[in-house]
Amino acid sequence: MNFEKGYLYHIYNQGNNKQKIFFNKENYIFFLQKIKTFVLPYADILAWCLMPNHFHLMVLVNEIEFEDVKIGSATSSRAPNTNLNKSIGILLASYTRGINKEQNRSGSLFRDKTKAEWINCATGITPSFITENGLTKINIKSPEKQYPQICFDYIHQNPVKASLVKKNVDWEFSSAPDYYGKRNAKMVNKKVAKEYVEIFL
Repeated sequence: MNFEKGYLYHIYNQGNNKQKIFFNKENYIFFLQKIKTFVLPYADILAWCLMPNHFHLMVLVNEIEFEDVKIGSATSSRAPNTNLNKSIGILLASYTRGINKEQNRSGSLFRDKTKAEWINCATGITPSFITENGLTKINIKSPEKQYPQICFDYIHQNPVKASLVKKNVDWEFSSAPDYYGKRNAKMVNKKVAKEYVEIFL
């Protein structure tokens, strides 16, 4: 993954061989704490969703690298030249260690490569299409928001598509309840999100 400052990314990964990565509610909460520690220093989170066997993050990268940063909660543990790539790797490795211990398992929990799609690129907007009344067409209502909007909506619709809930706002482990006003969590930056997407939840 090669991140660039000032751009939106869709970051996602799933369980190795599509296995579960979250086994109980505490696991979801543990992973969210890891996101706060290892991703928030670098980026504003605009949308997120944790599914039983995968996760999605939509972020605006603000910093790519820090010369000297605290890793985790240990004040004495510092790493020179830590970047967002490494930080995501540390997040997944740290979470895996915790789950392996809890579940009495070993080996990799996630797929080897975490994906990071560049949502808005310097040379133009990634083409995006919508289906309306059975017809596929390019979304031209707000060209600068085409792919960011589709990504934002896609992330929040994951639990509905997986038949986990009937409405996206009912899935506890996503940012949909925050935008709907059912919860006032601090992880998403709603102000920044509104610069890139329209909120229709």
